[in-house]
Amino acid sequence: MIKIGEILGSSSSRSNWRPRGVRSRSLHRISRRSRSLFIHRILFTQQDILVERSVTLSQPCRSALGDNRNPQKISIAGDITLSVISGDTSAMCPLRPGMGHRPHGYGETHAAFATSAGNVIARRRGPRMAVAPLQVPSEPVVGGMGRPARIAVVGAGLAGLSCAKYLSEAGFQADVYEARDVLGGKVAAWKDDEGDYYETGLHIFFGAYPNMLSLFQELGISDRLQWKSHSMIFNVPTEATADADGLVRTRPVYSRFDFPEWLPAPLNGIVAILRNNDLLTWGEKVRFAIGLLPAIVFGRRYAENCDSLSWTEWLQRQRIPERVNKEVFSAMSKALNFIGPDEISTTVIMTALNRFLQEKNGSKMAFLDGSPSERLCEPLVDFITARGGSVQLERPLKRIALNPDGSVRYLVLRKGRDEEIVKADAYVSAMPVDILKRLLPDEWRALPLFANLKHLVGVPVINVHLWFDRKLTDVDHLLFSRSELLSVYADMSNTCKGYADDNRSMLELVLAPADEYIGKSDEDIVDATMAELQRLFPQHIGEQAAEKANLRKYHVVKTPRSVYKTTKGLESYRPTQTTPIINFFLAGDFTKQMYLASMEGAVLSGKLAATEIIKTVFEASQDGTPPAEAFLSSSFEN
Repeated sequence: MIKIGEILGSSSSRSNWRPRGVRSRSLHRISRRSRSLFIHRILFTQQDILVERSVTLSQPCRSALGDNRNPQKISIAGDITLSVISGDTSAMCPLRPGMGHRPHGYGETHAAFATSAGNVIARRRGPRMAVAPLQVPSEPVVGGMGRPARIAVVGAGLAGLSCAKYLSEAGFQADVYEARDVLGGKVAAWKDDEGDYYETGLHIFFGAYPNMLSLFQELGISDRLQWKSHSMIFNVPTEATADADGLVRTRPVYSRFDFPEWLPAPLNGIVAILRNNDLLTWGEKVRFAIGLLPAIVFGRRYAENCDSLSWTEWLQRQRIPERVNKEVFSAMSKALNFIGPDEISTTVIMTALNRFLQEKNGSKMAFLDGSPSERLCEPLVDFITARGGSVQLERPLKRIALNPDGSVRYLVLRKGRDEEIVKADAYVSAMPVDILKRLLPDEWRALPLFANLKHLVGVPVINVHLWFDRKLTDVDHLLFSRSELLSVYADMSNTCKGYADDNRSMLELVLAPADEYIGKSDEDIVDATMAELQRLFPQHIGEQAAEKANLRKYHVVKTPRSVYKTTKGLESYRPTQTTPIINFFLAGDFTKQMYLASMEGAVLSGKLAATEIIKTVFEASQDGTPPAEAFLSSSFEN
């Protein structure tokens, strides 16, 4: 049983810590070593939030809250239970609201808490990172001339839109500027002349995505996620043989890892692995399990310390057979970052395994019920505009103009053939790292945070959509292809309500690694894809197929620089959401957060950037500085 109620006088080794402008007596605190739980909602923190199934309140906490009753228990997110005290505690708690601060180091967070009725946020070993919902001020955060503080956000992908969403919720005027004519960035989608959507990538939502799932809930669109059975399914390539009549009738072969719903984590994952005898031998399973023991014992800290190794190098150090790589982790590494196990950092794979092993539904997958641009991004735009903000398309950033002290003076955007000057109180770049590097002012390039960006490079990705005149499969799930060319794919006519077709398949496939094909024609890419599909669906694809499926149409979406390439040794180069420039902030999956290059990482980075902006205004007000001057600076630090 975890104890609740360490109030003031934390046992943390950083006993003299406090954020700027907040007195130490106003703080509840969490450190990496602390196992205490606290009443009061975490206002801003990067560290979270797992809750024990059963918790009790200690007397000091109940006394501070003025309520000696036992807590009631509320079940949320499936198997997670929160304990809460009912009633309005904000008037009874002696602690005045305080703000958090940015972590001292990656993986270590201290947090300040704001009083809030009926909220318990808990932390335990191996936490998943999240940010609690931002507390909306009773009055808008005010900028110059009595107006709401205005923030210009460049980029309308998930990072930029989530940042603007949380800023709008806190009373800021958030204006988003997008270079292209479509929302979503790396989750963008387009509609062709026949009304069919094609997307930038195949987007999967995991149960281990707390910030993404919270975002859906806050927007009231959780019903748009179509959850699948808790399984991981591998499509096994087969060498088909023709029957006497010369036709091939070989059916697809699938290998499944099925996670029992009746078992908690990590037992459900262990059972799923032990039950599968198609891909790994018992000896290979045992050897891999032994190698994973340090990760299970030390959790995320162990994962972070493995960034100096590629996944293949880590397997070799653990004396795990290479066949484990070939049968399972080649497909997994390509699904996570579009590169192979020889390149991908062990931190990436370990982070995913840690979440899957620590959370019962961590590896459970959902598909969106339609286009991400329409079903996810448009509700974000509606949220932002309803609170006085805006989202403007076809407004590419041309130049960042600076003040003499190095801070941002204004942005120069392109508007058709003209230029547009955009002035704001603060600015957020939510652009991909490769575009950001190109547009950095020369005066900033020598600053270490920006200079380190040269090590972060986007990985090429190709997404292929194929429409057939018949059904190829009835599997309603993501499929790992285990081929040399294809990473993952899904029959979207089965998995997505918006693309449903009972009689014909639409396969969405990810080609990875894509370096060799990114410069080739769409026709060459489709031909190579069809050759791979012949090994997966020999009875439908190929000249000898007995039930031949004809390709009706296709779309190929090439992204020469997508998410940053998570090769080994890059963690120290990833920037924080704050920069040496007081009125310039960063959002994007390449910034510092534990979910790396993923949709969850993008959403979390936007939330963290919003947090830092709100904190800057709050801390300035605590020192007596008017909000309009919160982002003013006399110089920037080298």
